[in-house]
Amino acid sequence: MLTVEYASDLAAHAGQAIGHSGWVEITQAAIDDFARLTGDDHWIHVDVERAAREMPRGKTIAHGLYVVSLMPRMQRDIYKVARRGRGLNYGYDRLRFVLPIPVGSRVRLSLTIVEAAPHARGTRLTSEASMEMEGADKPAIVARHIMLIENP
Repeated sequence: MLTVEYASDLAAHAGQAIGHSGWVEITQAAIDDFARLTGDDHWIHVDVERAAREMPRGKTIAHGLYVVSLMPRMQRDIYKVARRGRGLNYGYDRLRFVLPIPVGSRVRLSLTIVEAAPHARGTRLTSEASMEMEGADKPAIVARHIMLIENP
């Protein structure tokens, strides 16, 4: 894990891959919970029997937005800012769902720092986020993540 004193210290890592999170298994229970919370209960996510008959791998697939929602938690495996204020999510640019993620898959986050720029309230951090799926030859999700890390 990369640990820096202040968010501005991440500027020294611009252009560098800074690491991977641990692996997280995508379970049907988590997919079902996400479907209940969001109302996205399309059968490809929640109907295990129909997926067994009709989906290419015979399994339900995770909601792309569910997997994206795991990214903040997974980032904590990759870097830590020791002296910081609040972290405010500005959002994701160029978010792409490249591969379906079948239930039972394991995913991990890979981060590359693009920029850590000064901001009136702290540091505006831009990173390239890549959600890797174990055994896949390309990432399942790619995005540019932007957040503001306020000064302490």
